[in-house]
Amino acid sequence: MSASPVFGKVLTVPQLIDAFARKFYYLRLSVTDVCNFRCTYCLPDGYRPNGNTNKSFLSPDEIRRVTRAFAELGTEKVRLTGGEPSLRRDFCDIIAAVRSHSSITTLAVTTNGYRLARDIASWRDAGLTALNVSVDSLDARQFKAITGQDKFLQVMAGIDAAFDAGFSKVKVNTVLMRDVNDIHLDAFLDWIKPRPIQLRFIELMETGDGAELFRQRHVSGDAIRRRLLALGWELQPRGRTDGPALVFRHADYQGEIGLIMPYAKDFCASCNRLRVSATGNLHLCLFGEEGIPLRDLLDGDASLAALKLRIAGGLQMKKQTHFLHQGNSGSTRNLSFIGG
Repeated sequence: MSASPVFGKVLTVPQLIDAFARKFYYLRLSVTDVCNFRCTYCLPDGYRPNGNTNKSFLSPDEIRRVTRAFAELGTEKVRLTGGEPSLRRDFCDIIAAVRSHSSITTLAVTTNGYRLARDIASWRDAGLTALNVSVDSLDARQFKAITGQDKFLQVMAGIDAAFDAGFSKVKVNTVLMRDVNDIHLDAFLDWIKPRPIQLRFIELMETGDGAELFRQRHVSGDAIRRRLLALGWELQPRGRTDGPALVFRHADYQGEIGLIMPYAKDFCASCNRLRVSATGNLHLCLFGEEGIPLRDLLDGDASLAALKLRIAGGLQMKKQTHFLHQGNSGSTRNLSFIGG
């Protein structure tokens, strides 16, 4: 808890702090687990409903309420995830619902870029402030082989549209896979040299449905880290609401490189993010438990204090680390389940 003076009085400002003194300013909020791509590392057989086929996803009003609770607990950054969040027809309403809380200063989305060129201007007008686009290859044929969609040029046009809409920087996520895209580092570096793109290489992570692919394609990001350092790239300091990426910059490049290495030593020590699934469960870790139900407290008649108490109380059960090194991916069948 922290205190701040307002008109001569001292107000108590709640904070989300776990049993290991980690502070949480960042919420990843899934709005759907549906996706129209069939990425080899996530949904190679296409989308299949998880569990109850009659489930419904959080409404904009429920999203407004849950993000209000997090905002009052100190959350400053929200990322909308999926599945593919832009498949929600009310996506602009969702953006506006989150941005209705003035203390949420950063609202980002992670998207496959399918609707980016068409809709990015309206997303920005609704209040979106930051953007991540998934691009696992700069070769159109390889892109199709990975995603199951012949949409490479469409996604590239969407990134251009984001700059045209006023975004000063775009983050691009690339899932690192052995002998697939790790061998094309030079092409990626050439691509970002004249562009303000933060290219983030994300180590392939083992999931319940992806164990075989993990064994075949996992490669550590440390090899790329060593190569970047040898080429003169410099590691940058990490902000408190930043995600887990180690960010590198080079004086000759407009773009940046980020490395997300969940198998690295002490990766979880800097964890600052919590997750809420599209059906309203609080997840303390991407590779953790089944989740803590929040939806019964998202009705307008429920107590906001009770909702905040359940969130803060649940956080005390957060483990010190994930168990990926033991091959334990928890309840995560695939990365669309609770938003990656």
